[in-house]
Amino acid sequence: MSASFRIAGPEDAGALAHLGRETFRETFVEGFAVAYSAADVATYFAAALTSEKVQATMAAPDVRWWIAEDDGLPVGFAMAGPCGLPHPEATRRHGELKRLYILRSHQGTSLGRALFDESIAWLTTTFGDPLWIGVWSGNEKAQRFYTRNGFVKVGDYHFPVGETRDHEYILRRPPAPSST
Repeated sequence: MSASFRIAGPEDAGALAHLGRETFRETFVEGFAVAYSAADVATYFAAALTSEKVQATMAAPDVRWWIAEDDGLPVGFAMAGPCGLPHPEATRRHGELKRLYILRSHQGTSLGRALFDESIAWLTTTFGDPLWIGVWSGNEKAQRFYTRNGFVKVGDYHFPVGETRDHEYILRRPPAPSST
């Protein structure tokens, strides 16, 4: 395996959209066995995971995508940008890790950790503190990972997947204490 990642460009939009759909299926439909209807999945994919939708988000100057590849094949990605979580203290001046997904075949290879570290570093440089993450309430492994990395649960909300509303947690990494 010779996996690596890089900042994604508009030419990667199709691969990222496909990867987003595949990792969603692997993670939620197969892995967690969430009983989404086929219509709900199709609606979500059309709303968020088409080449055109990915390319549109890439055009925003305050959004960044990374793509992970193994021998030239896409295996994971991260997306970060201004916070859009529905929390009374969150603003678009804060940064949010919006997506971080690795194909099951490449989980446990430290690629996800590397993407996380890179995206958090970029968010910190671009937006400062605090940083935000939304995570599905049933994904305890991800919640533990984020907690180990300084994020704490500060709220929850419902994320639409078609007509289904997933219960999500809002996590925030508070600002580092000043050293004055």
